[in-house]
Amino acid sequence: MENITTQQEILIVTGTGFASRQYSERDEMDNSRSLSPNEKLQEACWNGQVQEMIPEIFYPTDHPVKLYLWQLKEASHFLSLELGECPSDIDSYLSIDPYLFLMQATEN
Repeated sequence: MENITTQQEILIVTGTGFASRQYSERDEMDNSRSLSPNEKLQEACWNGQVQEMIPEIFYPTDHPVKLYLWQLKEASHFLSLELGECPSDIDSYLSIDPYLFLMQATEN
């Protein structure tokens, strides 16, 4: 029997009010003041603040699962986050990443 693991993809549109808001910094760094809003958002994601920023997309369950950010990809107008219990490949047919699912649509 195959183990079932939890995976979650999140797309955050950049250039919006949400993407440019202030995020609390976990580690105060001298160069953090010179970061662009997109870089500050990426830093907040890597510091584990995704669930604090957008708690409404994380469903409460009877058996809470700890999701880790395994990959963050920057595209021209969005950030693509891949979270999961362990690193695994994303099925491009089921993905919400437009660069992945549009490739599948052209093949059909």
